[in-house]
Amino acid sequence: MSRATRVSTIRRHLVQGGLVDLGLGEATQKVGHPAQHKTDGFAARQHVDDAGTLLVIVGAYGPDWFTTMREARHRLEQPYVKCHVDGEAPGLADNELMVRWATSAELQARAAVQERRQAPLKALLRQGEAQQRAEEERQSRERAGQFGLF
Repeated sequence: MSRATRVSTIRRHLVQGGLVDLGLGEATQKVGHPAQHKTDGFAARQHVDDAGTLLVIVGAYGPDWFTTMREARHRLEQPYVKCHVDGEAPGLADNELMVRWATSAELQARAAVQERRQAPLKALLRQGEAQQRAEEERQSRERAGQFGLF
């Protein structure tokens, strides 16, 4: 059983990420129609799953609700927020995401994927730094009058 996820904590993370809390009530959220709202933003509500774990459902609303939903997912899956976001859970509308705290295994897997994705860039950076050091060393030898020796 995972840890309880509080709606106030998730709401705070999203607001700190620059998203607008529309403060919609649970009844309004369940009705749907995300594009009918004039302002892009989100609304969050508590949910209890079948195992009795407290989760949060975040809904994106406004003319560009899909972008808002993508931004919410991105913000909540940051390493410092440590949430797991599921948009495919049964019973969710198209504009809703189910949020819970991520397990350590999920966080480790996410870090491993990020490491694999960044490996080519890191190798390229190390290669560039090595070339720069070699060039600086060559130039310092030339300035010292040792260019003929090497």
